[in-house]
Amino acid sequence: MVTVTDKAKSKIEHLMQDAGLDASYFLRVSVQGGGCSGLSYNLDFDNEEKKGDQFFEDQGVRMALDMKSFLYLAGTELDFSDGLNGKGFNFHNPNASRTCGCGESFSV
Repeated sequence: MVTVTDKAKSKIEHLMQDAGLDASYFLRVSVQGGGCSGLSYNLDFDNEEKKGDQFFEDQGVRMALDMKSFLYLAGTELDFSDGLNGKGFNFHNPNASRTCGCGESFSV
């Protein structure tokens, strides 16, 4: 399961509202090959269930993960930072053995 901090929840709700998305949409969280550490995180809004999707909800944020991504992201916390050292979503992934300097990719 992926958990969501209060800041991430607030930002996700704001982005959905700005995009005019209704309650049929959910957050798709996935892992893709690429990035300087080998695997990179991907976030997107979706309203179509795909075969093998695993659905979770935390703090009212509904998320879908494909099975491969679920294996890499189990126990991960999604946070949002708007501080001086960077702005954007951050993944605190206990499964990552190495992350790149920007925090957008990892390896296990």
